[in-house]
Amino acid sequence: MGVEEILSNVPRKSSDKPFSPPTKDIKKDIVENKPNLVLGSREIIDQARKLADSCSNLEELKEIVMNFDQCNLKKTATNTVFSDGNPSAKIMLIGEAPGANEDLTGIPFCGDSGKLLDACLASIGYDRTNLYITNSIFWRPPGNRRPTPDEIAICLPFVEKHIALIKPELLILVGSTAVSAVMNLNEPMSKIRQRFFQYRNQYLESDMNVCAIFHPSYLLRQPSQKKQMWHDLLLIKEFLG
Repeated sequence: MGVEEILSNVPRKSSDKPFSPPTKDIKKDIVENKPNLVLGSREIIDQARKLADSCSNLEELKEIVMNFDQCNLKKTATNTVFSDGNPSAKIMLIGEAPGANEDLTGIPFCGDSGKLLDACLASIGYDRTNLYITNSIFWRPPGNRRPTPDEIAICLPFVEKHIALIKPELLILVGSTAVSAVMNLNEPMSKIRQRFFQYRNQYLESDMNVCAIFHPSYLLRQPSQKKQMWHDLLLIKEFLG
């Protein structure tokens, strides 16, 4: 009948963290990710966590992710999309999941959305030679649908270890799905953008600076929001100095 997958209808919990309005000063809020995503197979999530625990460098993590077969998305994907850019960069971006172009090439953000993201970052002096980019999901969901909580939970240990191995000066989450996956925050982008958070996961020894920007696919649908994106980029440039 054309049905590829049954999606969970169990709601995610919203963060209990209060939000305060942005000010002129660059504001930081503390967020420690304590995911409640346990809807999928506990055994698979535990296996992913043990594999992430075993990684001591980026090459090991990439090899493990490339060979990981326990996420159902890999069965329908063409390629595993791991990362692109400079692992020594002080900026790391995490998006949602690969789309059709990314699935074909194995490179994150290489379609129309990626071209727009590249143009946005170039406006403040950054490109893929001085930034690092990946996704919260390594395989394309069928039909470009939103990843399920189970899929996010399975990939999360690898994403957390990925962040710790790159250890950027600033982590930028691209779009609300990435914010939900990495920080477990389910708030509108209007309440998250133009704010800086302090984030930590179990692999990090200290807090990390995190912020969020609109996903470029949203800007392609809502070009009037590009002005807001420009303001966000200027704030990022100011933060980085």
